[in-house]
This record gives sequence, structure tokens and C-alpha cells, in this order.
Amino acid sequence: MSMKDRAEATAKNIEGKVQEAIGNVTGDPQTQTEGKAKQVEAKVRHTLENVKDEVKKMVD
Repeated sequence: MSMKDRAEATAKNIEGKVQEAIGNVTGDPQTQTEGKAKQVEAKVRHTLENVKDEVKKMVD
């Protein structure tokens, strides 16, 4: 996983956590849900890049 991809996924995760927290504070379920969705997206990105790394190791 490149450093750029890691940074983008981590930033998306942090953004989602902040958005979810804002939703919790304001009582806005849509904001909470959007924040959780961003966190899931970040996790999927990390997983995909980890799989790519493992495949690359197997091929090399």
C-alpha cells in the first residue's frame, strides 16, 4: 500500500469519526450514518490495499 493510499484512507476514517461524533452531539441520525459510511469506506480501502500487497508478495 502506498503512503498516499494509506494517508487518504486514514484521512477518510478520521473524517468519518468526526462526522459521526457531530451527529451524536447534534442528534442528527443522517450525519451519524454518513460518518459511519465514510469509516466503512476507509476500512474497505485499507483491506483492498492489503490484499494487493499480499498478491504482490506472492508474485514476486
